[in-house]
Amino acid sequence: MSANATPGQTALLIVDLQNDFLHPQGAYGRAGQSSPAIAALPARVKPLADAIRRKGGWIVSTQFTLVPAKGGEPLISPHLKTLRPFLRKGDFLPGGWGHALVDELQPADLVVEKIAYSAFYQTRMEWALRKADIRRLYVCGIVTNGGVASTVRECHVRDLDAVVLEDGCAAFSEETHRIAIEALRPVAPVMTVAAALREVEAS
Repeated sequence: MSANATPGQTALLIVDLQNDFLHPQGAYGRAGQSSPAIAALPARVKPLADAIRRKGGWIVSTQFTLVPAKGGEPLISPHLKTLRPFLRKGDFLPGGWGHALVDELQPADLVVEKIAYSAFYQTRMEWALRKADIRRLYVCGIVTNGGVASTVRECHVRDLDAVVLEDGCAAFSEETHRIAIEALRPVAPVMTVAAALREVEAS
């Protein structure tokens, strides 16, 4: 992937901005697990998403997924069950309302289900990016120290051109977010949503 990508080879990669994470009636909202910084993200990145669409680029959404097993009970890894004991049957269910990208950023051109932090772990992400000839990624979403960081590092080892949108990402605390961004600076370029918007509009 190249920084010289055409507008049609450019994508906004939205990491896990799903109803079950962000909406008050979603899994995390019901459990009081949110933050103002996370809640503010859809409105902040929407102008960039709209600009990329106007230029013929792509919106790629990753969807954290709890795979339903017998009786619909979700397969939850032990560490996640310990961290988030409130997760229950129907949360992050493929095809469900909670699993979907938030309305404000719909529609996505490509949707990739994921079961771990990284959007590349046992997913079709790299295959889809190559098939769509996407050569530049602006990465936003949650959480900076989890899904975002893991996905950006995977881009790095695959020679995929990924830019981290510093104010387009968030974590459950500002300090955690800041530390994660600083740790990513040697791995990928970091810019603001406004700077990315200028870059896209000038392309």
